[in-house]
Amino acid sequence: MAEGEWARYWQHERLPGIDLLRARYVRHAFPRHSHEGYVFGTITHGLEEVGLPGGTVHAGPGTVVMINPEVPHTARAGVAEGWVYSTLYPSSRVVAEIAAETTTIRGTAGFAETAVDDPRAALLIREVHRAAEEGDALAADSVLRIMVARLLRRHGSSLPARVPLTAGARDAERARAVLEERMADPPTLHGLAAELGTGPFALLRAFRDRYGMPPHTWLTDARVRRARGLLDVGVVPAQAAAAVGFTDQPHLNRHFRRIVGVPPGAYLRGRGVRWAPAVSSSVGAGGGRPLRRG
Repeated sequence: MAEGEWARYWQHERLPGIDLLRARYVRHAFPRHSHEGYVFGTITHGLEEVGLPGGTVHAGPGTVVMINPEVPHTARAGVAEGWVYSTLYPSSRVVAEIAAETTTIRGTAGFAETAVDDPRAALLIREVHRAAEEGDALAADSVLRIMVARLLRRHGSSLPARVPLTAGARDAERARAVLEERMADPPTLHGLAAELGTGPFALLRAFRDRYGMPPHTWLTDARVRRARGLLDVGVVPAQAAAAVGFTDQPHLNRHFRRIVGVPPGAYLRGRGVRWAPAVSSSVGAGGGRPLRRG
C-alpha cells in the first residue's frame, strides 16, 4: 500500500452474512466492479469520489453511500489526503430479511439515491464496526439491523421490475454465461461474437449497456469474486488463481487488491485463516494449508 494507507477487510465468525471494511486510501483507486450484495459506507475524513452509471458522487464526512447489488461503480480519492471510511457489505438475503420484517417494500429492496446526508445512519455504521471489533456479535447484529431498517424506511423502495430483454441484451446474457462457464480459458471478443452470431462491436455495446462494463472488465471482476469463494472454502491462493484463469498468484494478488481493497493474505486473515507452511516440495508457490482459528 502507498504510504499512509491502511485497510482491514474482515468478517466476524458469528456474523457470516456481512463483511466489514475500514480503510484509509490515498492513491488506491477501485476499478469498475460490482457486488453481489449491498454496500453501506460512511466517510469520516477526506473525500471519496464514487463513479456510477449516472455520474460521479462526492462523499464527505457524515455522508452515507448506498449501492445496490450488481451496480457497477468505481471509487477513488477526491482530495490529496485521500479518504477514511467504514463500510458494511451485508448480503442480499440479510437486507431482504430486514425489509420484510420492518417495511412494506415488496420485491427487491433498493435505493434510488447513492449518497445521503444522514449523520445518525453514519454513526450506526461506525457502531457496527466498533461492536464487531470488540467481539460483541449481539450488538453488532442489532445495530446493523437498526441501521439498515432506518435507511430502507427513509430512502428505500422496490427496485424496478425487469423489462423484456432486447435482442442485444439477450446476446449480452448469453455472452456472460459463456464467460462464466469458460472463465479459465475464455474466447476472444471476435470468437465470442461469432459463437453468438453477432458482431464484436455490437456485442461490446450490448454487454456494456447490460452490465455497465465491457466483457474483459466484467470477467476480471467475476474472476476475483469466484476466487474469493474458493479462498473462503480453503483453496490456497495459487490454486484459486489457476482455477479462475489468472496466470499466477501475483496476477490474482494485483487484481484482488484493486477490487477488494486488500490482498488475498489479508483477506484470509480477516476471516480467521492462517497458513501452515508447506511440508514438502510437492506444494507449489503459495502452498501450505489453511487452518481455521478457534
